[in-house]
Amino acid sequence: MSGSSPNGSSHPEGAGTLGGFPRPARLLRHVDFERVYQQGQRQFAAHMTLFYLRRAPGMGPRIGFTVGRMLGGAVERNRIKRRLRQAVRGHGSIRAAVDVVIHPKKSVLTVEFQELQNEVTRGLQAIQEKLKNQASTRAVKENPE
Repeated sequence: MSGSSPNGSSHPEGAGTLGGFPRPARLLRHVDFERVYQQGQRQFAAHMTLFYLRRAPGMGPRIGFTVGRMLGGAVERNRIKRRLRQAVRGHGSIRAAVDVVIHPKKSVLTVEFQELQNEVTRGLQAIQEKLKNQASTRAVKENPE
């Protein structure tokens, strides 16, 4: 059984947890996506739009992807999602308690992966900075000394 992982699967190690993108870090429920779209803010990038919404303090970040049928057939959409998941894994992790929905454009299929990864990193960093600035502004308004 060459090429199999110790658990008998032919998938790479950690494929069940998406190799560094575990289930608790994923946005999965429709209602959560809707909440981010309706109540959240947007961060624009060349090949995607990132929607985000602050979560309760102490909660970890969650990231989800929406890839509509306008972007191609099932094979193309799944390829886009795989590329985005890998780009998020390569970023490391956002530290803020936030839900993020990444909504790609069709150009995600043809852009160099390094550029895609850089764009995801820049987008997540921008979100983190905005949330940090909002928190400090809120703290100043609550405690005017």
